[in-house]
Amino acid sequence: MSADIPVLAIDGPSGAGKGTVSRAVAKRLGWHFLDSGAIYRSLAIAVLRSGTSLDDAEAIARLAAAMDLRFPTGDPLQILLNGEDIAHEIATETCGNTASRIAAYGPVRKALLDKQRGFRQPPGLVADGRDMGTVVFPDAPFKIFLTASAEVRALRRYKQLKGKGVHVNLDSLTKEIEERDRRDRERIEAPLVMAEGAILIDSSELAIEQVIARILKVIGK
Repeated sequence: MSADIPVLAIDGPSGAGKGTVSRAVAKRLGWHFLDSGAIYRSLAIAVLRSGTSLDDAEAIARLAAAMDLRFPTGDPLQILLNGEDIAHEIATETCGNTASRIAAYGPVRKALLDKQRGFRQPPGLVADGRDMGTVVFPDAPFKIFLTASAEVRALRRYKQLKGKGVHVNLDSLTKEIEERDRRDRERIEAPLVMAEGAILIDSSELAIEQVIARILKVIGK
């Protein structure tokens, strides 16, 4: 049955606007939304709260399979883990370090792959990530690769951080993004590549509404 449920896979590098655009498109379509980037961090919080040993891959995998995770499309941004909003917690250093550690376990990756595919429910799903169209939903009828130049993405991040009162250097941010892009492209597991049949959208000189309009046009809405 799930193969009959449409999926719009939106992949691309960090800072291209995938999250904002994907949530907006899902809301307009009335479809479900999957923020795959938050999956591992959400599991990290579940692991830390449960007291599960970080060395017990099988127990963590069971926790992954059991956790109830939802991504509402309304504002403000919410990530609901077992009914509780954890959006404010997933950006912490502890969460990130834990997520990185547990992501290395094969049983955990398998459980979370199944979890992601479980989001494919009627009437449809908008999935945001780096390997949605290549690994998680290779049969998705709609695939977008959303990108922007490293300079533009760095400037967006620079403005975001400055708005929060964080002192940052634009040149350093640009170099960090270029290095992250290189790592994502060259990694062995689910590298960042444009899926076969995907449509490329460069958001460097486009407003969010223009990107949304292009994507809706692609899927005939």
